[in-house]
Amino acid sequence: MSKVVRGLAAVLVALVPGTATAAAPDRTGHAWTGSWEAAPSGTTAGLPGAAVRNVVHLSVGGSAVRVRIGNRFGALPLRVGAVTVALRRGSGAGAVAGSMRTVTFRGGRTAVVPTGRDLLSDPVRLTVRAAADLLVTVFVPEDCGRATEHRTALQTSYVARDGAGHAADEDDAAYTATAVSRWYYLTGVDVRAPATGSVVALGDSLTDGTGSTPDTNHRWPDLLADRLRRHRLGVLNAGIGGNRLLRDGTGPSALARLDTDALDRAGVRILVLFEGVNDLNGTPTATDPDAYAEAYRTIVARAHARGIRVVGVTLTPYRGHPAYSAVREGVRQRVNAFIRDGGVFDAVADADAALRDPADPERLLPTYDPGDHLHFDDDGMAAVATVVGKALGR
Repeated sequence: MSKVVRGLAAVLVALVPGTATAAAPDRTGHAWTGSWEAAPSGTTAGLPGAAVRNVVHLSVGGSAVRVRIGNRFGALPLRVGAVTVALRRGSGAGAVAGSMRTVTFRGGRTAVVPTGRDLLSDPVRLTVRAAADLLVTVFVPEDCGRATEHRTALQTSYVARDGAGHAADEDDAAYTATAVSRWYYLTGVDVRAPATGSVVALGDSLTDGTGSTPDTNHRWPDLLADRLRRHRLGVLNAGIGGNRLLRDGTGPSALARLDTDALDRAGVRILVLFEGVNDLNGTPTATDPDAYAEAYRTIVARAHARGIRVVGVTLTPYRGHPAYSAVREGVRQRVNAFIRDGGVFDAVADADAALRDPADPERLLPTYDPGDHLHFDDDGMAAVATVVGKALGR
């Protein structure tokens, strides 16, 4: 059997219970698993006095939820006045009648999130289905400085500028402002379910979804979740636009954020690593293939120490993009040779082979190119989901 498609016997051995990140199942066989994630990418201006109604698209469902509120990059403690969760009604900011729930933290409705930290809520009894949209509303009553955000949300969320008393509104009358480009404060949602575990996609803008259609959940991790749903596998998107493998870019490097954004997530069994193109394109350019190889070895070793298997994804072509050069292309080819043949990864998803133009292999196939010659349109995202799914035997 090829290295590219290992199937259940090699990759999904990670589904064996007992890894450090897996919560023990209860007597019904249910356990906490990650259903949605937005890796913090930096900060933006805070919204004191406002309630932010974040819209998130779950991968797997369950009988209860818990949310993670982030102050990872804040300079001051984040004082949270109220948090609620509800099922989304339709396509706006309204909630399904009867689904609104108040979120507590150690039994209290308010909380303080220390600087540099995330805070996990108490369990909230709310039945959510797979692929449901969840409304997570966060009310911050006072100025706590800059807000930790995920910048490239590609999802319209909503803001009540006078948020006091509106966090638990089922209607959307107070939510008159929109925040299309970012999620505020929220870094994750777990569900309690008979799920098999979760898959974390660690990457840059190619994973974050740049190039796909906003408000459609056409990022490749979303589409992978569609493929894995019947296997009860959650999918978490830990992509950050502008992120790098070897050094900090937008957000900490993949090496620096590996634990907080990937290995520490609930129920994670498999890590899909698709990172490195910004090291090629950034300043300074990383031109030593051995540095990439060492970083990949380090990430795989750290994941294996936690009982987590790792799928490596080859770097896709980008000739035609302003950052392209023959030197960088040579490095990409050598890095891809290592990913394919270095024997480090448990499986390989060859996105390069799947998305390149056979007539010009240093370019994306035009049908996958949104026009910038680097990112993927919806069809390109689907092609990545397919090749990753095949590497997982799905």
